[in-house]
Order: sequence, then C-alpha cells, then structure tokens
Amino acid sequence: MATYTLPELPYDYSALAPVISPEIIELHHDKHHAAYVKGANDTLEQLAEARDKDQWGSINGLQKNLAFHLSGHILHSIYWHNMTGDGGGEPLEADGVGELADALAESFGSFAKFKAQLTKASATTQGSGWGVLAYEPVTGRLIVEQVYDHQGNVGQGSVPILVFDAWEHAFYLQYKNQKVDFIEAMWQVVNWQDVAKRYAAAKERADSLLLAP
Repeated sequence: MATYTLPELPYDYSALAPVISPEIIELHHDKHHAAYVKGANDTLEQLAEARDKDQWGSINGLQKNLAFHLSGHILHSIYWHNMTGDGGGEPLEADGVGELADALAESFGSFAKFKAQLTKASATTQGSGWGVLAYEPVTGRLIVEQVYDHQGNVGQGSVPILVFDAWEHAFYLQYKNQKVDFIEAMWQVVNWQDVAKRYAAAKERADSLLLAP
C-alpha cells in the first residue's frame, strides 16, 4: 500500500520573506509538516495491525489520529502552493484569474467582503486551526470555513482551494502573539494563479464528489 510522503517546497526557504521568515518556513515544513506525514503513516500501520489481530479497543483514538494527521498533511500541501513571493493583491481578469474573481464577487458580494471574512475567520480561530476558502459542490458556491485543528467544523464534500494556517508554529517566531498581524500579512503572498487552478479543478470534479445534489 502507498504511504504519504513529505512534498518538496515549490521555492526556497527565503522566497516568502519578509512576510514569512526563512527560519519559520524551514521549521514549519521540515519539522511540523513532516510530523503530520509520519503520524498519518504510523496510524495506518496501527490500523492494519488492528485489522490483522481483530483488536479494536483503540479504534476511536486511531480514527481520530488519522483524521488529524492526514488533514494536517493535506492542508499543508495546499498551503505551500497557495503562496508565492510574487503574489498578493487582488485576483483580476487581466491576470488570467477572472473566473475566480467573478466567483468571489458572486459568493461574497465583493472581494473586499470575502477578504474581511477570511481574515476574521483565520484570526479568531479558537486555539489552533485554519481559515479556508472552499468550493462547496452542492450549491457550486465558494464558502469560508473556520477549521478547528486540521479537521473540525468542515462541511463534508467541500474542497479547500485557499488555506491560511493560524497555528502558532506558522508565525510565532516572527509575529509573537500577534496572529492578526500575520493573517493581514498573508495577503501579500497569496498565489492567485494556484487558487484559480484549484477552483477550476474543484468545479470539474464536483459531479464525482456527489452523485445527487
């Protein structure tokens, strides 16, 4: 059976400076993300052992661990590609991301209103979590989700296309306890080309996600 692997960064550690320091990128990717990959693989091994021995006393904890580590791996894999040193600003038709810009305006009223909602959702996440822009396949609209830990409070079937990591390990070395300042700075490195590609892909596979609306 295939196992999960830590993806390589699409840029070097200093590519997002000064918004995110090289030290944070290195620790975040090489230590924290790597730990989620290892956690997911270790849990799969433990589940295989439980099946082989037909021993299910730890099933609840194992299923929770799998959701935690696997979701952490997936969200971080999106996170790295959602950012670029040449990013930021607002998605515009002139930059080839007009379909995404139109969808944001239709779903939230305007880009400014979407930005305000995702900023607040990310900055006010209780404890550890994420702010997420997701494609919701039942209505075909974009929604903002406030994700607790890596997997809580998520609408089933929704596809994340832009994620803001609001865990302390994503910013504390540089921004201390000022989570709001970090989230505001994140808008300077959003890779709208990547977000637009994810939006288009989510729309294309919507029918396969749900057989009936």
